[in-house]
Amino acid sequence: MVKIQTGRLFEIIYTLMNKKTVTAKELAQQFGVSARTIYRDIDTLSLAGIPVYTEKGKGGGISILPDFVLNKSILSEQDQNEILYALQALSAVNMSDAERVLQKLSTIFNKSTIPWMEVDFNDWSYLNEDTFHNLKGAILEKRTVLFDYYSTYGEKTSRRIEPIQLWFKFRAWYVKGYCLDKCDVRTFKLTRMRNLTVTDNHFEERSFENYVPDETKPNHRRPDVHLVLKIAPEMTHRVYDDFESGELQPDGGHIVSVTWSEDEWLYGFILSFGEYAEVLEPEHVRETVREKARKVMERYL
Repeated sequence: MVKIQTGRLFEIIYTLMNKKTVTAKELAQQFGVSARTIYRDIDTLSLAGIPVYTEKGKGGGISILPDFVLNKSILSEQDQNEILYALQALSAVNMSDAERVLQKLSTIFNKSTIPWMEVDFNDWSYLNEDTFHNLKGAILEKRTVLFDYYSTYGEKTSRRIEPIQLWFKFRAWYVKGYCLDKCDVRTFKLTRMRNLTVTDNHFEERSFENYVPDETKPNHRRPDVHLVLKIAPEMTHRVYDDFESGELQPDGGHIVSVTWSEDEWLYGFILSFGEYAEVLEPEHVRETVREKARKVMERYL
């Protein structure tokens, strides 16, 4: 009950700050309580030092002094700062609604915000911002979306999904959605989506209590391989960027060991080191990298 009352008190203050006068009946209807409860809330606010007052008669009602600024009367200095910092974090990732609320609360708290952080989730690759914002709107409005998708295997498919959530994982944005073609939850990388269309078809929220992530399903999971790489000193920054740890060598290079899924991404990752990485184990991965490197070389002969 305390949480409910505290939230209602805060909303009453906000309502009074946006309207000159409001009646107890109007507030009671707004919050679904009795007028008696509203009057008790007004007494509580008065005791807390909030300058609210009532006027009887025609045109009367409940008001708050026009020059009142919400401050430590309701929220402590730390509470105010934490709210603003959280909104700044959302604003830093281009959440326009958060920016609007941040500006409003900054005025209410009579505080100037300090740009204490900046977040940029984009890498140097292509990401169409329209795709991100259109998916965000589709999620909030519960609209199905259509798009063409290019899989890791190079296959192009047309998909229809009920988008659930935008998801950032390992330097890339994904959308989780219920695929109407596969009748299951799937994840799609935003940079591989083309011809996105947000439809006018609304969907009902589904229960995903028994949801199993794609990567853990037998038909999606690729075999793991334990990989041992020797990385030259010139790529020390990549060791720090891409691996949890590495064994420092006398020449300044590193030996790193990881267990990852064996797929085309893995081989592309190894080849991205160019001449500065060597596969030590296992032998079949070493052979595959050698063969891929040979084919690359042939293209330039």
